[in-house]
Amino acid sequence: MSAAANHPNASHFSRFDVLSALAVVLIWGLNFVVMKWGLRDVSPMLLGCLRYMCASLPFVVFIKRPNVPWRFVVGYGVAQGLGQFGFLFMALQLGMTAGMASVVMQSQAFVTLLLAHWLLGERAQWAHYAGLLCAGIGLAMIASAHGSGAGQMTLIGFLLTLCAASMWACSNIVARMASIYRAHHPDNEKNQGGYDPLAFLVWSSLLPIIPFFIFAVKQDSWQIVSSQLQGLSLRTVLAVLYLGLLATVLAYTLWTRLLQRHPTGRVAPYSLLVPIIGLVAAWVLLGEQPTLLQLAGTVVVLLGLVINMQGQTIWRKLRN
Repeated sequence: MSAAANHPNASHFSRFDVLSALAVVLIWGLNFVVMKWGLRDVSPMLLGCLRYMCASLPFVVFIKRPNVPWRFVVGYGVAQGLGQFGFLFMALQLGMTAGMASVVMQSQAFVTLLLAHWLLGERAQWAHYAGLLCAGIGLAMIASAHGSGAGQMTLIGFLLTLCAASMWACSNIVARMASIYRAHHPDNEKNQGGYDPLAFLVWSSLLPIIPFFIFAVKQDSWQIVSSQLQGLSLRTVLAVLYLGLLATVLAYTLWTRLLQRHPTGRVAPYSLLVPIIGLVAAWVLLGEQPTLLQLAGTVVVLLGLVINMQGQTIWRKLRN
């Protein structure tokens, strides 16, 4: 039985739940612009190290280790930390625009679907595959509009962002496996399957710190890393605080708790707002202007997400 089914208010989306969902999509939508700002002063690997130091070290002394085996904590830290944001920071530095990154990252939903089917045996409906096909067409449209000029999306940036989305999907599967484990190993009859998302996130955020730092030194040398640390600007410090405290600790915790309290179909549609906010924020704050083909591809990707999440429901209503 799922955590949502056990919760007494699982069917009621309260005002606080709505505000939590909107806060998450706003934080994640602005997240890509903030990453661009942070990468102006430090390397991608060093930004990753600082992000996860901020997300874990202030809290790990006060928060108990999550009640799941270490393999899930390590797996999530490697996939979500090193994998997702290692690839994404590199992509943004190598020419991926912030607005298009917010769109392409949504492909994680479809990779998650395929991995859940292959690894967990979860059944996929026709709407899932129709949405996947539609989104694939949209991503191809976006990829075909790459360029090499100033402010244009590069092909290597696009491909690295797809890698980041795939790693995000892997972290989703690890989190799902942790939930399944807790469901089969409850602490007691009243707690059948839940785990503390804040503890899980804080402790898993310890994992990427040292690897990110080693990669930063290997990639740029200790002298450059030391110089970047000594010359941190206020803008970079604020970017790190935003990425570590808001985009990582707060947003992921709120989102996970929403998924624990409510069916996925009720929570997931809010994620459609992330690329919209990301595109608008990148246009207003960074001056990015997507091409018509990229905008058309974005619409097709979002249509694929709608089909994936609501296709079955819409079809049943049309038949009735």
